[in-house]
Amino acid sequence: MCITGSIIIVMHAPQEQPISSVQEIWNMATQLAFLVYVGSVIVLVFILVFYFAPQCGHSNVLVFTGICSLIGSLSVMSVKALGTSLKLTIEGKNQLIPETWFFMVVVATCVITQMNYLNKALDTFNTAIVSPIYYVLFTSLTILASVIMFKEWDDQSAGSIVSELCAFVIVLSGTILLHLTKDFDRSPSFRGNCTPLSPTLATRLWNGNGDFV
Repeated sequence: MCITGSIIIVMHAPQEQPISSVQEIWNMATQLAFLVYVGSVIVLVFILVFYFAPQCGHSNVLVFTGICSLIGSLSVMSVKALGTSLKLTIEGKNQLIPETWFFMVVVATCVITQMNYLNKALDTFNTAIVSPIYYVLFTSLTILASVIMFKEWDDQSAGSIVSELCAFVIVLSGTILLHLTKDFDRSPSFRGNCTPLSPTLATRLWNGNGDFV
């Protein structure tokens, strides 16, 4: 479900708009809607780090992965600004302006925090559980941040938007199922009907030379 939903999102993703300067990205990053998103992310991260992490961080996989995903959505936006700056600078348009250095500081801070809590999640929980949940949360929040910052849904048809929302629901459902079934034992039907040999019988079947009789 997670993979299928992600494929649908990619198929209906809007085309990227050309960006001519870092200042253009800065203007997008300082618009009210995105500032509200950034403020919400910071508040949620502080709540997760200082309240939920000490209490249930080692028992609930969503705490550490949530911190990584929230911070990661901001780092992706900043990395895009840095990439645009390097590309335009190489082309001869100097973009080493204060806004570029600010984005660089944001990237460094977010990546360090992201890696720290991702390592904690991997040390605490099974990789098979952490990886898909982190992937889904990180991708979903990054898409949300991109939609808010770049207003990518403004030029999309209603059908494409509905398809993306349905795909998001599919991805979210897959994540919930992964989280709910992570501690389930295998059904007895998969174990077969054979019962293990009792220690006494096993001892009788085993001779002194290490061979079964």
